[in-house]
Amino acid sequence: MSKFRFRLLVAIMSFSLIGIIIVQLYWIVSSYRNNDEQFKYHVQQVIGNVANTIQQNEATEFYKFYNQLKDSIGTAPKQSELKQYLIVERDPATNEEIFYSNYLIAEDYNIKSSLFDKKAPDSVKVKNFISKRKTEIYRGNGFERNEINQNYPDEVIEQTGGLDLLDKAQFEIYFKDIVALRSVDERVSKDNLHELLQKELKQYGVNAKFEFGIYNKGLATKIKSDEFEYEENSTYGVPILKDNSGKSKYHLYVSFPEKSKYLFSSLIGITFLSVLFTVVIIAAYLSAIDQLIRQKQISEIKTDFINNMTHEFKTPIATINLALDAIKNPKVISDPEKVDRYLKMIRDENKRMHAQVENVLRISKLEKRDYDVEKDRMDVHEIIENAVDHVALIIQDRGGDINLHLDATRTDVLGNDFHFTSVIVNILDNAIKYSKERPIIDVYTENYRDFILIKVKDQGVGMSKNAQKRIFDRFYREHTGDLHDVKGHGLGLAYVQQIVEVHNAQVYVESEKGKGSTFIIKMPLIN
Repeated sequence: MSKFRFRLLVAIMSFSLIGIIIVQLYWIVSSYRNNDEQFKYHVQQVIGNVANTIQQNEATEFYKFYNQLKDSIGTAPKQSELKQYLIVERDPATNEEIFYSNYLIAEDYNIKSSLFDKKAPDSVKVKNFISKRKTEIYRGNGFERNEINQNYPDEVIEQTGGLDLLDKAQFEIYFKDIVALRSVDERVSKDNLHELLQKELKQYGVNAKFEFGIYNKGLATKIKSDEFEYEENSTYGVPILKDNSGKSKYHLYVSFPEKSKYLFSSLIGITFLSVLFTVVIIAAYLSAIDQLIRQKQISEIKTDFINNMTHEFKTPIATINLALDAIKNPKVISDPEKVDRYLKMIRDENKRMHAQVENVLRISKLEKRDYDVEKDRMDVHEIIENAVDHVALIIQDRGGDINLHLDATRTDVLGNDFHFTSVIVNILDNAIKYSKERPIIDVYTENYRDFILIKVKDQGVGMSKNAQKRIFDRFYREHTGDLHDVKGHGLGLAYVQQIVEVHNAQVYVESEKGKGSTFIIKMPLIN
């Protein structure tokens, strides 16, 4: 895959993922806002109903008291006629005439407003209104005389009744005038208000915790719950106990301290699923990107490996071919010493190729857990000394030194002599190869609790932070700038890590670019 196509694919996938996340967030926010609007509507309905119920209950109690006073008087009320309406109908066929008359009469029981409340002035008149209806029917020709009042009706129908509408209007007027003089704690019960709010909220399906309070012109009154606090975003209010002009100095406020929690609780299920699936998609996306990057890197590393391996094989193959051609020469074949020397060259080059192949196969088997490593008691210091002997000639040839600081007092571990010696040799070889000038290497051992620490420190070129993360990957080799004589296939340190893990140990590296590297192996001791 080309770099352009790879970047385009990553860009499209990233754009789609971001789009999905934005849509999910928009949906959650929109749902929350809709719940908030619905909640606000229900709460306004609730406190409006409660305000009406309180005023209606107050009017009902007042009306009962008024009727008790009216019934206790025991004398006929004083009546005064306010208005009279007259309608006349005539039937030409039967010469019958009908008079409809209606009288509006005010009844005064002489009830003073101070009887309801000592603060109320006596100027507030408490009256009752009735309607008196009369129907007179005249038949025959008697009505043809000019003086109608001298005739007597043939039939009279009279009805008397109250005027509900007028009574109600008049009652509300003097009722509101009288109770307006009372304090709010005389008109509203704290417990009753709490009960009404709780009942109404339950009917509307609002189960959130609430607090309430009645304010008089912006100042708190005694009628409020213990934990009530006015908060702009979670408090709702309506006027309460209105007067005859439709105004009120009192406001009922209801607040919901846990409003956000309550609103979000209805979305918790679908939000959890949305977040869960989004996380899964993000994880799958990151995994896919990581795999794509890894595959791209592995492809590049394998290409480098094949090129290096090809180069490494070409030299011994060419050497073998040249040695075989030389042996064919009659002058050489007749000289046993030269034949032995060429045969030795062929054997050495063959071993070199065989070692490279074995290296690859060994790594593959270790990764598949298909490689048996027999373990026995071994001395770490002996392993280190044997490994140093393996590279002594190379160090000597480069004019370098290996300094041993074997300070550990407990050195027995469970391991495989051959493989662990190969581990130390690989690390030492790595330190030698990446030293620009004469290699100076220090090997330390020390005890830490029930472990032995082996440190191999060099003064080479060091490595970057990125290289430290990938140094144990197969086929990985860091670019060495102008150091072109470093040969290898990126398998040595991968083999080191595999063998160390088989020994239940750990290996890690500390390095700084230009100042060298320190490889550290932490192995458990035999108790």
